[in-house]
Parts: sequence; structure tokens; C-alpha cells
Amino acid sequence: MEAKELIKVGLENAKRITDRTLDGLSTAELSWHPKPDANSIGLIYFHMVRSEDGFVNHIVQAKTPVWEKDKWYLKLKKDIKDTGAHYTAEQVANFVVPDMKDIQAYADAVRKQTLKYLKGLTPQDLDKKVVLPPPPPLPKTLMERHRHHTSLHLRISRGYYYCLRYRIWRNMREKFRIYAD
Repeated sequence: MEAKELIKVGLENAKRITDRTLDGLSTAELSWHPKPDANSIGLIYFHMVRSEDGFVNHIVQAKTPVWEKDKWYLKLKKDIKDTGAHYTAEQVANFVVPDMKDIQAYADAVRKQTLKYLKGLTPQDLDKKVVLPPPPPLPKTLMERHRHHTSLHLRISRGYYYCLRYRIWRNMREKFRIYAD
């Protein structure tokens, strides 16, 4: 089996397993969170489809994702910049799962583009290195949180140091009968 065929079979198996998993689930079941900051099944599926679209169409092919090109963000009532990833706990808790038929239609459109791209690849294309964009720099808020966190640990350590130093001084004072004026 050639690499292209292996990839295609893997994509087909993933779709079959996903379809079996989602089959018969109600909107409430797709939206249920095991705990408030845990992803729902609907959010995980949305993330999977957005990831394939972003990776294959935007990063690998350097094309406009199906999400933007066919205006799926309007059909699914989401923001155009919604990548389906890197949500805060609050965003996870408030994520509204779009109608499953609409997400599946978007998934089918993305997969059609993925398979079209795969079909056109040569064995040499499969050996080409894909250069991923570097991760974005840490936002100022994360740097500030880290600084604050470190500062807190230093203050606690300093407090321990002064307590320890006081105990040592007190012990020495008692042992050697040193008294301050």
C-alpha cells in the first residue's frame, strides 16, 4: 500500500469511528460537560474539523480555509477567527454546539478538499518538509502572571528565611546568653 492510500484509509477509518460515536447523540449529550471546564463532545468534534481545515488548507497548502472561503462561520454562527482551539475555561463552559447536521456538512466540505489535495500529491510531495509557523510570543498577561507567581514564591521563601534566621538567632542567644542592649 502506498503512503497516499494509507493516509486515505486512515482518514476513512477516523470518519467511520467519529460517525459511529456521534450517531444518535442528542443536542444535550453533545453539549454536556463532565465538569465545567472540560470539553463537550460537540466542542471536540468542532475542534477536529477546524483543525483539519486549518492544517491542510491554511498551513500545508497556504490557501484560504474552507471555513472562510465558504463562510461556514456564518452557517455555524461562530466568529470568523474561531479556530476551535486554545479556549479559556470560560469559553469552554459557554461554547454553544452548532446543529450537528451543519457541523457534519462543514466536515464533509473540509474532507472533500483534503482528499482532493491528497489525490494530487506525488510521492516526492509526500517527502517535502512542511515548515510550521513559530508559536506566537507569550502574551503580556502570561508574562505578568509568571512574574507575579515567581514573586509570590520569592516572598514566601524570604519569609521562611527570616523565620529560620530568627530561630537561629534566638537559639544562639539562648545558648550563648547573648542579649541585645
